[in-house]
Amino acid sequence: MKEPILALIYDFDNTLAITDMQNFSFIPKLGMTSKEFWSIVQKENDKYDMDKVLCYMYMMVKIAKEKNIRITREFLNECGKDITYFNGVTTWFDRINEYGKEKRIKVEHYIISCGNLEIIESCSIANKFTKLFACEFIYDEKGNAKWPKTAINYTGKTQYIYRIKKGVTSNNDDHDINEKMPVKRVRMDNMIYIGDGLTDVPSMLTVKDSGGNAIAVYPRGKRDRVTRYYEDGRVNYICEADYSKNSELEKIVKLIIDSTAIKNTLENKQKKYD
Repeated sequence: MKEPILALIYDFDNTLAITDMQNFSFIPKLGMTSKEFWSIVQKENDKYDMDKVLCYMYMMVKIAKEKNIRITREFLNECGKDITYFNGVTTWFDRINEYGKEKRIKVEHYIISCGNLEIIESCSIANKFTKLFACEFIYDEKGNAKWPKTAINYTGKTQYIYRIKKGVTSNNDDHDINEKMPVKRVRMDNMIYIGDGLTDVPSMLTVKDSGGNAIAVYPRGKRDRVTRYYEDGRVNYICEADYSKNSELEKIVKLIIDSTAIKNTLENKQKKYD
């Protein structure tokens, strides 16, 4: 019998990494503080009423050009090597995979981020994911970033949940993602979405309302950041962004794996009567 797939889908900034990915190396390389950079982005955003993701990508290129810094894929890759994660993240994926294996559940991990793919793809945990979905630049013949290739904003994240569901991972495949598929690669009720804030709410609701589980995480001592998401019925659980062994988050995810295994066993028994 084929093992069911359980998809763990993560935001990245403030969910796995302790702050926005650009804050670690990219912004310091511009000779700016994070506060200075994001303040300029916000002013530009307000001035032109831009999509916030397109605005920050535009300002990355604009400010770097003003400072005679070349934005290349290699440059952004370097910026992914200094990311700091929440406690336990670096060992989390292997532990959860092993537990899934014990329960005969195939666990897959995905990123859906409004951040930069080029930064994420070179971080120390990048190889733990089945697929990384994030914003990306297209580069000219000299290797300079010239235009957004992919821009994923907050509601745009939800389309990638459906791509995971159908196993359609190419950004330019608009056919299969919209085709009716009688058998889905990953059932929506076999998904867990883990995020930290308002930008994750559409994705959290999409997964939760489809029978899956949504978990809002918060830094230690800052539970108030996510309490309203539970009170408003937007998530199933809230817990500290602690991915270490025997943490509350690990216990919840393992219980969901247990539930998935039990559900699969019961459904297989029902099929014997069909």
